[in-house]
Amino acid sequence: MLKICTISRLSFLATSCTRSFHSTPVLCAEPLKKKKKLDPQIIKQREERKRKRLEKQIRRLEKNARQLKPIEELDVPIELIDEQSKRKRNDPKITPQLVESRALLEKQWAKYKMEQKLNDYQLFDRVIAAQTKALDELKLESEELYQKAIQVDPALVPFRANGPVATPPIKDYEQPDGEYIDVSRKYE
Repeated sequence: MLKICTISRLSFLATSCTRSFHSTPVLCAEPLKKKKKLDPQIIKQREERKRKRLEKQIRRLEKNARQLKPIEELDVPIELIDEQSKRKRNDPKITPQLVESRALLEKQWAKYKMEQKLNDYQLFDRVIAAQTKALDELKLESEELYQKAIQVDPALVPFRANGPVATPPIKDYEQPDGEYIDVSRKYE
């Protein structure tokens, strides 16, 4: 009877609570190795070597910190440096009258553009006011015509875009296989 009870309990547990059973992976462990006791003198020498190595790296970095890394894109070709005297232009002398006339021309241009902008705003306001007045009058006449008038007409501004559905393949393109070779220069 006892055996039947335990079997029925186990089957009940297995069917009702399958989430309560957890399995862990087999760990192939071996006993830990004993730490070797090192001579304090050896430990001190190792720490000293590490400290000297770090100090040496810091000195080297401080020495190289003053030197700027060259940027290849910003290097001026030697041919252009050689031709610098040929390429040099003389700056024209600007008279005070020329400076004053330029300033006056800039002011006139700014005033013209401001007036043009104000005229555009006023025209836009007049058009909107006329449209709303016409729609209000139409609403008083007929609600049905008003509703048709405020509907968006898709045929008024037709838009159709035809383009490629997929990007065409590039000829002689070698697809990367995931390897990356860093070819940038290292400066030390």
